[in-house]
Amino acid sequence: MDNKGQSRKRIAILGSTGSIGTQALEVIEEHNDLYEAYILTANNQVDKLIEQARKHQPETVVIANEQHYDKLKGALANLPIKVYAGAKALEEVVTDSQVDMVLTALVGFSGLRPTISAIRARKPIALANKETMVVAGELINQLCDENRVPLLPVDSEHSAIFQSLQGNEYNRIEKILLTASGGPFRTFTHEQLKTVTKEQALKHPNWSMGAKITIDSASMMNKGFEVMEARWLFRVNPEQIEVLVHPQSIIHSAVQYEDGAIMAQMGMPDMRVPIQYAFSYPLRLKSSFPRIDFNLCTQLTFEKPDTKKFRNLALAYEAIRRGGNMPCIVNAANEIVNSGFLHDQISFLGMSEVIEKTMERTTFVAKPTLDDYLGTDAEARRIATELMKF
Repeated sequence: MDNKGQSRKRIAILGSTGSIGTQALEVIEEHNDLYEAYILTANNQVDKLIEQARKHQPETVVIANEQHYDKLKGALANLPIKVYAGAKALEEVVTDSQVDMVLTALVGFSGLRPTISAIRARKPIALANKETMVVAGELINQLCDENRVPLLPVDSEHSAIFQSLQGNEYNRIEKILLTASGGPFRTFTHEQLKTVTKEQALKHPNWSMGAKITIDSASMMNKGFEVMEARWLFRVNPEQIEVLVHPQSIIHSAVQYEDGAIMAQMGMPDMRVPIQYAFSYPLRLKSSFPRIDFNLCTQLTFEKPDTKKFRNLALAYEAIRRGGNMPCIVNAANEIVNSGFLHDQISFLGMSEVIEKTMERTTFVAKPTLDDYLGTDAEARRIATELMKF
């Protein structure tokens, strides 16, 4: 990629202190002639944000939790960095005219409004916040179309699908093969799942991720969300998306075309690869990331997911089928029970039970607006919290 005579691409990283954000900064470091970290934001990890700001010298930093503003401001007082705080500031900084791309790496529903703000400001989106598409995929697609904004997937699976579609714009998709590692409890019985702990759930066999996503992966809700996300990102029917458990996590996902040919993207389980591809698309840049050694990787296996044992995946498909604000309800309930499991307030299998009951009790809206999504999120969280107490 020839960058002579060009300025570096200025990237706003929403959620720079999380797993995706920190790996994105590694990509920027490796290609510091091409990219710069222009805006860095965090929710609560103020010390890590201070450390990142001192190292990368961004134009602007934002801490969503306003209680940390004074500490952040004081620590960076001797540097020419703009410092802001609050959720509203996240929505405003992405509209900066100097921003060339926004990486949305926030976790959960909190990523929705800043992403919408960036799209309306016509900023290309590198999307790592799957909940944005889960909650409001139809609305996001509409806004991207209206503003002619590219949406570049960063999730390893969706990046793999995206890469497998390149050069096939005029060919019809028969189905998408969305791979899943199966998580740490793939071989557990239903009886064993009754007593699993958060410590066990946080030990993912292949990927290094934040706590929330790691728990979602263990419960298969993460894969359910990825099905919802794929439905909107690639504008296919839910019936065209097949989840395939692939414990080795080497094939990241694939596309089957109507002639029966399958295009797959393979690689080591390393999130820096899809992050870099989103930054550099349509070009591929040289990297120092690990390569597959097929002399060591001698077995690739596949199996059907067990939706009776992992109810969350079945609930996600039900939410897609019912449509409207149902995916938003599932997401809100899941955020509550995920946090509850991490704080020893609910059992592993209890999470699915609360999500299902929240789906039954929350007001259904067939054609939701943004305000409906915001109201649904609040209502579903309240109901899930009440259910979890019992």
